[in-house]
Amino acid sequence: MLARCKTASLRGLDARPVLVEVDLAPGLPGLQLVGLADAAVQEARERVRSALRHSGLKVPLTRVVVNLAPADLRKEGPGFDLPIALGLLLASGQLGEACCDGVWSAAELGLDGALRPIRGVLAIAIAARQHGARALVVPEANAWEAALVEGLQVWGASDLGQVLWRLQHPKAPNQACKGSSTPQLASPEPAAKDLADVKGQAHGRRALEIAAAGGHHLLLCGPPGSGKTMLAQRLAGLLPPLNPAEALELTAIHSVAGLLDSSQGLLQTRPFRSPHHSCSAPGLIGGGAQPRPGELALAHHGVLFLDELAEFRRAVLDQLRQPLEDGEVWIHRARQRTRFPCRITLVAAANPCPCGWFGDPERSCTCGEGQRRRYWGRLSGPLLDRIDLQVVMRRPSSEALTAPFRSQGGTEGPAAGKTTDAKAESTAVVRARVQRARLQMSSRNPLGCTNSRIPGGQLEQVVQLDSEALNLWEGALQQRQLSARAGARLLRVAQTISDLAEQERISAEAIAEALTYRSFDQGH
Repeated sequence: MLARCKTASLRGLDARPVLVEVDLAPGLPGLQLVGLADAAVQEARERVRSALRHSGLKVPLTRVVVNLAPADLRKEGPGFDLPIALGLLLASGQLGEACCDGVWSAAELGLDGALRPIRGVLAIAIAARQHGARALVVPEANAWEAALVEGLQVWGASDLGQVLWRLQHPKAPNQACKGSSTPQLASPEPAAKDLADVKGQAHGRRALEIAAAGGHHLLLCGPPGSGKTMLAQRLAGLLPPLNPAEALELTAIHSVAGLLDSSQGLLQTRPFRSPHHSCSAPGLIGGGAQPRPGELALAHHGVLFLDELAEFRRAVLDQLRQPLEDGEVWIHRARQRTRFPCRITLVAAANPCPCGWFGDPERSCTCGEGQRRRYWGRLSGPLLDRIDLQVVMRRPSSEALTAPFRSQGGTEGPAAGKTTDAKAESTAVVRARVQRARLQMSSRNPLGCTNSRIPGGQLEQVVQLDSEALNLWEGALQQRQLSARAGARLLRVAQTISDLAEQERISAEAIAEALTYRSFDQGH
């Protein structure tokens, strides 16, 4: 007898429909899997047999052939266990054929028949709804994730026995199967680190505000202890909240990567990813035999922080060029082409030299000129050209560090009468300005994008300069020998500065300030 069940196979962020065909034929007992299945799917034979036996069901003592169609689509992971088991029960007559009509399923089976969670359930649920499924059966731990998709009935179960009861009683309330939980928000996270904690570095804090408002990439260069990491860690707190579409897309990426659990719920905070400088190219960009998201995609709609940028391998960094420009990364394999979105704000930090003290007024550098050149040689010109804001930082002064303690008791001292960071703006104050600037951008820019994403061909329709600003911009292009890309990025930064000041046209002052964030145009 021939039986059919439906499920899906992950391919990037999408799920492709898969038809599980089970045929019982005369011959020696055995179960053969065909259809380009990987090792995890091939091992389903033993898991399914044991799960059926421990659930009080019969294992067909005949020759069984299971085909996963289409045959040219690679299948991986243990999510095919449940549909294979249901196909065996249908083919052997232990389950009525009408029970699985319009029902998709995906779950890993334990040897005792328990349903274990799998990755990518959100993508599978979206595919099931798009292809007209009436219900989706998933493990209880994944039910909340599938329930995020509207218009699809989700049946969660803890074991194979509950699945069979649910299929035989489709009109029973969902409470009979506890997995039908409602979507939940992510658990509250610790309060974001406050920008007011950064002492000194007014230029760096201003650059951080511009990066948050316009979505510009940022490079911080300075000696150890200058506050580069502190600034980078506070960028995510300046960004506006995720909207529902962004939250669902981000949750889908983490689901496919296998980084979700039932305690997280729908992701509501913008990600902050900080991979180590030993990270490989697949780890950063994404990849594998069956491509999975890398750090770039996991930071989608958030911040990717690359500390010790010059310690990354040049071959790894150069692969960032196109994703930073396009906001997406394409991974090509012999059998498939996979897309991962990566609209991120890149923040990179680097020392000025291997010892870290080149240019410091108080400590001398021990590196030779050749060492410094090799150190910075890992950063190619095209990569630096894509970083809008390039800021050189100095260690904060002793007055800036001691000012908060002086202000506690009104102590008068050498710093009295000076402007200190004791009254530095908090994250909440800066975030309010960032949100106002983004509202102004969305009403003016095509597709409501941030200034850093304005298409080059539409820049002249969006950006308006007064005569002095135009002359200053033209002079900067000639004197600094900026590339066309760097010149356009300079305009985008100036537009963000104007938006923060709530000005419609770019002024000469905005161009002049934007030029202060091009520290590496003349070399390192």
